[in-house]
Amino acid sequence: MHENRINPRYHTKGHARIPGLTKDDLLLRNLSITGCCLECLELMDKIKPSEIYQIEIKPEMASHIGKFELKAECKWIRNKNHVNEIGFSVTDSPHGKCFQNYVDYIAYNHSEA
Repeated sequence: MHENRINPRYHTKGHARIPGLTKDDLLLRNLSITGCCLECLELMDKIKPSEIYQIEIKPEMASHIGKFELKAECKWIRNKNHVNEIGFSVTDSPHGKCFQNYVDYIAYNHSEA
């Protein structure tokens, strides 16, 4: 499937958490400099489109990049085969260097696949 995006999103093995809303780690399905998609099994009825959330990103261990936070606006929520997907658009990255390093890391690994 081809995505028509200016900034491609890259698949990752990282995880994420939304403090105060999620107990367990969510799967960080993909990430780009402009957005991300999270995947979870639990129903995310507390998350609302157009709201801004703080997301704690836990990069995959092989990257050797520390945790960082993003502020992101929920753009959509979709239930797909008993799994919930939540699409976000990044509005701020307080730890921009870690964020950019991780996007570069997964972009490089994606190009090698």
